[in-house]
Amino acid sequence: MIDLHYWPTPNGHKITLFLEETGLDYTIKPVNIGAGEQFRPEFLAIAPNNRMPAIVDHAPADGGAPLSLFESGAILLYLADKTGRMMPTDLRGRETVLQWLFWQMAGLGPMTGQYGHFRVYAPEPIPYAIERYTKEAHRLLGVLERQLAGRAFIAGDDYTIADIACYPWISPYGKAPIDLAAYPEIRRWHAAIAARPATQRAYARGVEVNPPTDQPLSDEARRVLFGQETRR
Repeated sequence: MIDLHYWPTPNGHKITLFLEETGLDYTIKPVNIGAGEQFRPEFLAIAPNNRMPAIVDHAPADGGAPLSLFESGAILLYLADKTGRMMPTDLRGRETVLQWLFWQMAGLGPMTGQYGHFRVYAPEPIPYAIERYTKEAHRLLGVLERQLAGRAFIAGDDYTIADIACYPWISPYGKAPIDLAAYPEIRRWHAAIAARPATQRAYARGVEVNPPTDQPLSDEARRVLFGQETRR
């Protein structure tokens, strides 16, 4: 029913998390971003920003032609509406989830991504950038910590697309882990999601697509991903 154009990054994991949780029928179409496959014309036709994930739904609710979507937040919202899952139906509950979905898209994801870039991928250390994005990552974690206090999940008692969006962005860089000692609510929430069978299936799909390796990024991959080459 759904083609998922995917590579196992935090944004890619969001969609497999949802699909595994809900049981929707889907097929992974790998997009090797290190090899530049995100720039292929057939991918740009459905994802003009040359970023994955993207989906093609071959059975949209209107009964029309296959529907393509890009941007992980838009995809999560579409799939939630399609299935009637992972999204409250009452006005206030829905708006709470949307606020935190957009918070992740505009804040937690980009800022944690910059934290990882300057700590892991930058060709040389830039202390100002490292300090700035480390502080911002911790500021955002503090926001999430306060929201989780007294709640099982971000929007309340139920697991929603707000949790799915945020979960993959909690300390995603193995080579530059974020110290979560000061965030007991986040650690409790993160562990509960990690223990879900659907979460384990979703991350297993990522390993199938791109098995882990200790090899550093090649100069060609750096050029494709970041417009840079390793300095020697």
